[in-house]
Formats: sequence, C-alpha cells, structure tokens
Amino acid sequence: MRKLWPWLAILAVVTATAIQLGRQGRAWFCACGRILLWTSEAWSENTSQHLLDPYSFTHLLHGFVFCGVLAWGVPRLPWQWRLGFAVVAEAVWELFENTEFVVNRYRENTMALGYQGDTIFNSLGDILACALGFLLARQLGWRRALVVFVLTEIVLLIFIRDSLLLSVLMLLFPVDALKAWQAGH
Repeated sequence: MRKLWPWLAILAVVTATAIQLGRQGRAWFCACGRILLWTSEAWSENTSQHLLDPYSFTHLLHGFVFCGVLAWGVPRLPWQWRLGFAVVAEAVWELFENTEFVVNRYRENTMALGYQGDTIFNSLGDILACALGFLLARQLGWRRALVVFVLTEIVLLIFIRDSLLLSVLMLLFPVDALKAWQAGH
C-alpha cells in the first residue's frame, strides 16, 4: 500500500489542478469544437488549446529541470515522491501561468499576441509532458539529459523561434530585438 501513496498523491494534485483551473474560468476544451491530441501550430489560435503542441516540449524540459534539482536537493527521497513533487511544481506553474497577469505578460512581451491562456485539457497535457520529461531525464542520467535539453532548445529555436529559456527571458526581461526575430523581421 505504501508504494501506492505517491501515485494517489499525483492523481489528487492533477484532479485539484483541473478543478482550480475550471474555477479560474479556463475552458475544458478548445472553443473550435475539435479535440486534438496534437497540433503542430506554434503561433495560432490552436496553440495551448489541445492536449499537446510544440510548447509541450518546453514542459518536457521542465521535467528535466525538476528531476535534476530534486535529485540534487533530496537524493534520499524515493524517485516516485520526487516525481510527485515535480508534478506539484508543474501544477502550480499551470495555475500561475493561466492567471490574467501571466496571460497578459505573454501577450505584451512575447509573440503570443492573441494568447488567451490554456484549456484545462492542454494544462493536463503540459503536466503529463513534465512528468514524462522527469522520467526520461531519470533514465538518461544527468549528462545525457543535459545534451537532450540543449538539443531540444536548439530545435525549438530553429522550428518555432522560441524555447524554454527564451520564454523565461521574454517573460522576465523582454527584449524588443528578440521579439522582432521571433516575428520573423
């Protein structure tokens, strides 16, 4: 039974997150009326509306970061509980990311000009991507995980002109030249 507790805790966190996102006014699914598991469009009205999109890779990288930080910070904690803490951290980010404050920051300081926030379905996909990233990083070990992290950042920069590190930079310290580059100017 003790081995079941981390998984029950993760389920409880995900359920509570979905409920809270609903209370924040987030829609469950895309207003377009379609439910897609994947959309390849990075800069459209479909971004953040379906289960997975190109930004899911940034959430996968969140899992890499959480895996490394938790392995360093609480190495004796069983990996299942570290995964649980990673899911909690990602859930907190999803709740914060979908506040009007952050949605407006994305609209003002990044290329997400028409961004309306995530659907609950997309937020759950982001949490899933984070958990998968944690598990992948755990399997790879820190050196290989670091290589995959850097390669993923490069691929995202090439294909969608954005990445986890660039998103963080643009949210905290917007740079007009980077915004113009992202727009293709």
